[in-house]
Amino acid sequence: MAEGEPTLKVKRLRPGARLPLRATPCSTGLDLFACIEEAGSIELGRDPVLVPTGIAIEVPPGHDAQVRPRSGLSARGVGVAFGTIDSDYRGEVLVTMYLFGALDSYTIRHGDRIAQLVIAHWADLPVVEVEALSETERGPGGHGSTGT
Repeated sequence: MAEGEPTLKVKRLRPGARLPLRATPCSTGLDLFACIEEAGSIELGRDPVLVPTGIAIEVPPGHDAQVRPRSGLSARGVGVAFGTIDSDYRGEVLVTMYLFGALDSYTIRHGDRIAQLVIAHWADLPVVEVEALSETERGPGGHGSTGT
């Protein structure tokens, strides 16, 4: 790591917390782990539940951290609400989880991989109101407008 290069700083808030970890060298997402030491597990249902990770992070200015679902859990009907962690947030990283599809319950245990953390650059663009937008081939077509 070169001096002055942006870093993601991570603070463990509890002894059983695990640092975010890349599953493979080319993974863009860092795995986030549940930190449920005392209770040992959390039972998910249809209503959203905040699952603690036991960590707080410091995202460098000009970046944000995005909490995203893990595809393996999504394929089983375990959802994660997409979330953004701004560079000035210092609280615990919590993951909003819920069930969809046919699942009636799912148990999250301490240490389970529950979501991904993706770090992104953000562009500080000015917001400008205009009377019209430039034309494109797609035009104003929305969901499903480019085919199935």
